[in-house]
Amino acid sequence: MTRFILPILCLIFASIPHTATLYAATLHIGAARADITPTKRIPLCGAFELRLSQGVETPLTANVVVLESTENGKSLDQVVFVSTDLVYTTPEILVPIQKKVAARDSSITPEKIVVSGSHTHTGPILLLDSPKLPVADDVMDYPEVFDFISERIANAVVEAWKNRKPGKMAFGLDFGVVGQNRRTVFADGSAQMYGNMSRPDFRGMEAMEDHDIGSIFFLDEQDKMLAVIVNVSCPSQAVEARQKINADFWHPVRETLGKRFGNDVVIVGWCGASGDLSPHVQYRRAAVNRMNSLRKLDTMQEIARKIDRAVADTWDAVKATASTEVPLVHRAEMLQLPLRKITEEEYVQSKAERDKLDAQIEAGLKANPEKAPAEIVWVARPWHDDLVQRYEALQKDPDARYPAMVHAIRLGDTVILTNQFEMFTDFGIRMKARSPAVQTFVVQLTGPLPTIGTYLATESAVRGGGYSAFALSTPVGPEGGQILVEETLKLANELFPKQ
Repeated sequence: MTRFILPILCLIFASIPHTATLYAATLHIGAARADITPTKRIPLCGAFELRLSQGVETPLTANVVVLESTENGKSLDQVVFVSTDLVYTTPEILVPIQKKVAARDSSITPEKIVVSGSHTHTGPILLLDSPKLPVADDVMDYPEVFDFISERIANAVVEAWKNRKPGKMAFGLDFGVVGQNRRTVFADGSAQMYGNMSRPDFRGMEAMEDHDIGSIFFLDEQDKMLAVIVNVSCPSQAVEARQKINADFWHPVRETLGKRFGNDVVIVGWCGASGDLSPHVQYRRAAVNRMNSLRKLDTMQEIARKIDRAVADTWDAVKATASTEVPLVHRAEMLQLPLRKITEEEYVQSKAERDKLDAQIEAGLKANPEKAPAEIVWVARPWHDDLVQRYEALQKDPDARYPAMVHAIRLGDTVILTNQFEMFTDFGIRMKARSPAVQTFVVQLTGPLPTIGTYLATESAVRGGGYSAFALSTPVGPEGGQILVEETLKLANELFPKQ
């Protein structure tokens, strides 16, 4: 149960300072970016088999914006946003970043660092209990990857903090179809990710989509653009099956926005609630492919075109509203969510599967001690083992809990709400609909994610079943998801006291 109880992390985050000040103050802004592209071959995340990278198609970056509110030279609150071209944020990445930043600059509060992943499936694996790697000079092992990435991110955080200066902020909203629901529903009520829509019993897509493209613009006092935050409800999975390192669609987005605002402007990409969404076109594939061909754009370039257009239109509308006096208040809490209930049938099946995989691993290692276990084992075995442990823990304590870190940050009339899951879109819509802010930014995959299973599925998805909604990949069930919504909104409401 250590992977999802995480007592150490609970202690780390148990007492994040709460600042009571809610009035406007001077906003200080700093920005920096870091190249976190591994210098050797790495195991790529996001597949059931071991994929060692076969080169680099685009760099992986970490993009940093630091914010501090001050009054009369006194610091009131701070937040450090780090968006990464990584699949998500795990303790193996977050904790070293915090420690390294604290060692370099004691004025930065480590717990105020919010690291989010874009969910690219062509970046490094970020968990220690991952497949065995070949020992070779051109391969980075897991500790080396973690140290390399955390070192570069920590340096960028400190750089951005040292360069912070008084500035302005503007924000706004536009729309564009990027994420599309990927769970198909059939006549018997079952659901399947990327299911066959040509079947006569196909009945539709399972749930809502969120086409918000939210933007936050940061400028210095001379109106020079420093950074732009872009919030899109879609994981960066357009090229998820490739064998080379790739930042996916956020790379052309940054290139396109760089041409518009300046190549030195830091572009922070936030993945909104989209556990059931994907950039892959579903039922209108032929028509979309035709339009992409006519425009002479691939999928990633077309996504970049849509995001660029939305951000540009937003900026044109809101640039006159840029303000120097922006309330900044940061709350964070480690929630304890109920574990998803496991049926006895699910337990028996997973226990049998785990035991079978263990026997397969043992036989394979006896035959060839130097060879890694069968490729599929490294994902399947931990999944089944986690489910077995969850069931056994719930037998001992029916109220067993799962730690989930959430941040709520008021920034002027906006609020940023984070979570660590691949959260289904409906949960994010619930937060946006009930938020006290003028505009709400929901950011998922912020960590520290303690387990392989990352999805947070809705009631309807659990009823439909299938990958992303079954018990193996959802340590927290729909009731826990609603608790997360309620507790996150409670934090948000505290930031906007009623007059």
